[in-house]
Amino acid sequence: MAYGPVRLLSWAPGHSGGFFRMSANRERKSRRGAWLAPIACAVVLCSAVATAKPPPPLPASTPAAEQISAAGLRQLHAFVRETTGADGYPGGVVLIARHGRIVDWRAYGHRDLARRAPMRRDAIFRLYSMSKTVASVAVMMLVDDGRIALDDPVSRYLPEFAHPRVVAGGSVDAPVLRDAASPITIRELLTHTAGFPSTLPGDATATALQEREDPHGAADLRGFAERLARAPLAADPGTRFGYDGAAIEVAARIVEVASGESFGDFLQRRLFVPLRMRDTGFSVPPAQRARVVDLTTIGDDGRLRIADGPSAATPGAALNRYDSGAGGLYSTAADYARFCQMLLDGGTLDDATILAPETVDLMMHNQLTMLPRPVTQFSDSEGFGIGGSVLLDVANRDTPGSVGRYGWPGAASTTYTIDRKEGLVAILLLQHLPRSDVPAGVRDLPRVSRDFYARVYAALAR
Repeated sequence: MAYGPVRLLSWAPGHSGGFFRMSANRERKSRRGAWLAPIACAVVLCSAVATAKPPPPLPASTPAAEQISAAGLRQLHAFVRETTGADGYPGGVVLIARHGRIVDWRAYGHRDLARRAPMRRDAIFRLYSMSKTVASVAVMMLVDDGRIALDDPVSRYLPEFAHPRVVAGGSVDAPVLRDAASPITIRELLTHTAGFPSTLPGDATATALQEREDPHGAADLRGFAERLARAPLAADPGTRFGYDGAAIEVAARIVEVASGESFGDFLQRRLFVPLRMRDTGFSVPPAQRARVVDLTTIGDDGRLRIADGPSAATPGAALNRYDSGAGGLYSTAADYARFCQMLLDGGTLDDATILAPETVDLMMHNQLTMLPRPVTQFSDSEGFGIGGSVLLDVANRDTPGSVGRYGWPGAASTTYTIDRKEGLVAILLLQHLPRSDVPAGVRDLPRVSRDFYARVYAALAR
């Protein structure tokens, strides 16, 4: 999305020096009070002035007071120190809260590939798919407002999706198409059951036809949706789970149409400002970019290198040309902890009510009851709610947790979980893009989320 020249707003009382990036062709009004509430703020990062010790995002407590084992935490610390050691990830941040209070918030290693700049607790990470939960909350806020309904057809808001077609055979150059058996609904967008091509067997033709339309090359979400609508589906809506990002970008576009403002503006006004998520947005102001963690990947020689892409070459630059709800947000452990705690507390945090409790319940319940198990391509023990996975079967799951445990990872080795039964929020932020195409003899860094959660749950005193 294109924006005019950046202007700096006046400091907002009580905002620790936070500021907003805004389009020069829009007027803004500020008001006195604890928070600056812009009427329409462009895609921004609200960033606190860098301090050596950032303020806690939630009240602090001791492990013992929140029934956390000190010995268990020491084992967790040792594990993360090893993970971010000389031969591992450059660095990371861990935040654990229980019963609404922080019991562990630590930085490990370094935030740069050269391992010269120590990691800080307020370091800024690319969230990638952890953005999807945020985008899903935005849609559900409009459901609460009565502006949209989950089972509305997408075409009610985006007419270009009025007549979806499905690949029925043929080839990329001569595809055989048929009408979809049903329209795509908003619920299907949020649960990855809309029928868009994914990584499932038989999707190759639909994937190639979608790539020809190049929705990711669009300048804004409107263009993304228009290009995507020209491509056929891989399956009838509602008939399978196929994890993809396109559906969430379409959902973000519906937020724009239903709210009358850009997706970034909506998030800023309705979510980030009320929740005091000061360091979350689709780009990072130049003055704060030193806080952005280097994005690494493994080279063909087996050594870590800076990953490809504009946000890796220029940390803090936008990951997409448009406001990507599927994977475009930057954030910190502190900001995301407040977001997670809001969900754990039933949609309200401090004086900010974001969602109704019943809406949070809906998000954290499996929405894929119409599908035979395994309902996702990831685990037979998991279903999918709205914005994240839902643990269904504790006995067969290879990591611990309560039934209903909710969460999702990001492509660059970030992950979070919300366990309402345990009153637990756990966040691990690393910044490495794994490869699936490493040459023979080359080993990528190990995936560590399973071991991380195993140690978190082992530290819970029951």
